[in-house]
Amino acid sequence: MKLPNFLVAGFPKCGSTSLHYYFSEHPEIFMPAQKELHFFTYDVLQQQNKGKDDKEVKKFHIGTLKEYKACYSRASKEIAVGDASPSYANYESAIPKIKEVLGEDVKIIIVLRDPIKRAYSNYLHLLREGRETLSFYDALMKEEERRANKYSDFWYYTFNSLYADKIERMTKEFNNVRLITFEDFIRNPQDYIRDIYDYLGVNPDFSPDNIKTHFNPGGVYKKNPITSFIFKQSKFKSAVKRIVPLNTNVKRAKIQLIKRFQEETPQIDEKSEKYLVEIFKDDVMRLNEFGVKTDLWNKSFINN
Repeated sequence: MKLPNFLVAGFPKCGSTSLHYYFSEHPEIFMPAQKELHFFTYDVLQQQNKGKDDKEVKKFHIGTLKEYKACYSRASKEIAVGDASPSYANYESAIPKIKEVLGEDVKIIIVLRDPIKRAYSNYLHLLREGRETLSFYDALMKEEERRANKYSDFWYYTFNSLYADKIERMTKEFNNVRLITFEDFIRNPQDYIRDIYDYLGVNPDFSPDNIKTHFNPGGVYKKNPITSFIFKQSKFKSAVKRIVPLNTNVKRAKIQLIKRFQEETPQIDEKSEKYLVEIFKDDVMRLNEFGVKTDLWNKSFINN
């Protein structure tokens, strides 16, 4: 029985889910049919279920070691076996569990993104699902209240964009941690995926057919029955996902379908941006300690 020898433990809306699809193409990498298992953070995430449709989203999280092992029952001769779950870097409580099941030598990839763009993308995701109803600034002001009321952490726009303490924790606890930025990756995906393949010990010369596909395009879309079904959480949608797993081909078809309904994404408002610069600027400066390239991030971080 094989279990993961690497984790993609980035942060929500940073591109870690896209890596799941790029890895799935490689013949020497095994990725489970279901992405985002959240096994090592199951206990803490299950307690966060008071937001709209939070319980529906968590139906696919894996809670027992037996279930987790079952996700890898088809792994055989692959060199690298992975699990892409953005929540793993967020919670200290995941670390002992990861060490117990996978050991401290498990390779860990952490994907980072401009924290302001990550937070706004997170907000737009909940907005198009019909779960978020507030303006971005008002939602930011509600974050502490939502945390106290046990909303899912996907509603925590600033929490998910604070990286430094979490990276420091992971680099101290594990021997093989690789940090990459979303911005650098999308600038030159072919070179970056080659480097990551090499890091995982698989053939770096393999070029996935889907490397130019942006699997999580984000943004906003016209409201109609098609986009409502695709974006909104529902029991019916959950039932369909169990029958038709969201593999690379299905995901590509979904992207092509919704592209015709995409609208121009509104710019982040100045008030929210200024607020977030103040929240994140010290954290961004600390990332220099870990060699994180932030030159493509919000220029206000540099000017401050």
